[in-house]
Amino acid sequence: MSSYLLRNVRTCAANSPNLNATRTASRAHRPLSRPNKVDAVTTTTSNRYALAIDIGGTKVEAALVDPNGVVLATSRFRAPTGRAASSEQLAESVRSVVQQSAAALPAGAELLGAGIGSAGPISVSRGEVSPLNLPAWRDFGVRALVEAELPGTSVALRGDGNCIALAEHWIGAAQGVKYFMGMVVSTGVGGGLILDNQLIDGPTGNGGHFGHVEVGGETVLCGCGGTGCVEAVASGPKTVEWAQSQGWTGSTGEELAADYAAGNEIAISAVRRSARAVGHGIASATALVDLELVAIGGGFSHVAADYIDLVAEAITDRAPFPFITKVRVVESGLSSDGPLIGAAALVHHPERLSTSALAQ
Repeated sequence: MSSYLLRNVRTCAANSPNLNATRTASRAHRPLSRPNKVDAVTTTTSNRYALAIDIGGTKVEAALVDPNGVVLATSRFRAPTGRAASSEQLAESVRSVVQQSAAALPAGAELLGAGIGSAGPISVSRGEVSPLNLPAWRDFGVRALVEAELPGTSVALRGDGNCIALAEHWIGAAQGVKYFMGMVVSTGVGGGLILDNQLIDGPTGNGGHFGHVEVGGETVLCGCGGTGCVEAVASGPKTVEWAQSQGWTGSTGEELAADYAAGNEIAISAVRRSARAVGHGIASATALVDLELVAIGGGFSHVAADYIDLVAEAITDRAPFPFITKVRVVESGLSSDGPLIGAAALVHHPERLSTSALAQ
């Protein structure tokens, strides 16, 4: 997942004049809930672990995770990735964190398997990844890479958005919710669908690719080659880029957050544009699969303290049908451990996975 983390802007964002704006009447029947975050836990008494690996656009991270979703802090390691990295540099970063985390397995403990959550597109059946933000990897066999480091260990692969959904459903904001989408708004926009308590990842493993749902009326070019994708409109870097095109002089998401809180008109327009694109995409997804809940995480979702509220308002603006506007939008219930917890769920909760992608 991205490093577009904006925890340090929560205080300034909380002072935004936008927080006190009058909510529309249509929001009255759609109260927002704020789930308690699952804080990082540093100790565990388990002796059975999954080795979780999260591969994103700026870093790869690995750790051991127990059957309760607790990350063993002493096993957590990270290494850089990045758009400019070569294929071998990326592979070496993965090897490094896998080796270090495996070496941290407590004496007498059992390694149940390994789970990889990766930016996509991916191919579950072939164990390959082609992350848009890691151009050196196209159809790269990451599962085989990890298997070579962990001989005799079963290794599962899914998209990072699907892993986030699994984590939210396991120990996060979506516990007990049957029809749910988990998503992140960060350097990219991703998502995963849980329908009737089952992960829906489709025949290739790319189901739930929310970032590449089209936003009506938008023509901006996306890195995937399409136009008007949610990711191309709503992600942190693209929102900053749009603000700059309107005359804003800042250069980072942190600066945009501060200017939003200070009432800068361009910053306000940029953040609202991002939230509107996410909200309209959620409305479309809900129209298709009748979602009950959407949980939003990722660094850029903290660009404004009322970002989640703005997303929820956009859903009502886009689609007045009660079966769409009933969907609840909440903050992620996970800490920054969420991507690792989701990758570990591939090992600890295989019953929640579809097997269709394995048969291709």
